Amino acid sequence: MLEVIKPGLETSIQDWPGRFAYLRFGFPWSGPMDSWSFRLANVLVGNPPGEAGLECQFIGPTLKFQRDGVIAVTGAEMQPKLDGTPIPMWESVAVRAGQTLEMTFAKLGARAYIAIAGGIRNEVFFGSRSTFHKGGIGGMGGHAIKAGQTLPIGDGKGVAGRRVKADARPPIRTDKRWDVDVCAGPNDDWIDAAGQERFLTTDWKLSSKSDRSGFRLDGPEWSFTEKAYNKRPEHGSIPSNIVDHGYPVGAINLAGQTPIILVNDAPDGGGFINPYTVPQCGFWKLGQSKPGEIYRFQLLTVEEAQQRAREIKAICTEQSIE
Repeated sequence: MLEVIKPGLETSIQDWPGRFAYLRFGFPWSGPMDSWSFRLANVLVGNPPGEAGLECQFIGPTLKFQRDGVIAVTGAEMQPKLDGTPIPMWESVAVRAGQTLEMTFAKLGARAYIAIAGGIRNEVFFGSRSTFHKGGIGGMGGHAIKAGQTLPIGDGKGVAGRRVKADARPPIRTDKRWDVDVCAGPNDDWIDAAGQERFLTTDWKLSSKSDRSGFRLDGPEWSFTEKAYNKRPEHGSIPSNIVDHGYPVGAINLAGQTPIILVNDAPDGGGFINPYTVPQCGFWKLGQSKPGEIYRFQLLTVEEAQQRAREIKAICTEQSIE
């Protein structure tokens, strides 16, 4: 068991790829925002890449180990310490029963990941151990971890001293500016040429009104094609309204003039257009960015996005460990 002394800021149990194939029933994927860092943490401790671990958001937790084991911390730099002594990130570390892991604020990046040999063994809900906060499902009682809880840990045989190669780690930006991948569609034909060019050449600021359901962006106004105005009344009165339809994961949902990136815990449909979509290969950048930081979007074809996802999957294996 793993005892929670301090929970941090919405530290939650997640697994990869999350609650796959239940979006049509209204249950989002959930899972880690930065699956690149998450999967590598698991590989370090000898787990399958998708095994359940902890996602730590902005401020990390304090945890006490009730038995010997092996852990790894990846992702955002939250200055982890074991019994007050700094431990390396991106490396597997042996822990003993009674020792305490303490993490602080994210000095670089936004989300850190803790993997434990054997993985967290909370209850499976619809094929996943991931927490969906707003729906109150998964995790430990459907919510972020709380002080005083104990988390069940499976049997594992991790080895200390394994390290992720420097060139296999996601390059977390230090300048607060991110080049975020997007694919056109499904509703890009509702935006005119000037609006599309403006979207791809403008700086967009990540709003503080963002969470694991949606990343709200501040930027210029959009402009629309004729079909956004010359439409049947059931589509709604404003240009970005459309008859309710399904939203892809990562869709940039245009609510009036405000774009919202629909991330891990987002709804599965609604009545707004989605001119662009952030593909899986770009999600780690969303996961490691903080409110106030800047996005500049770069257009990929679907084939290019799929190839980048395959490349990241290949990285999240033993080939990246030294």
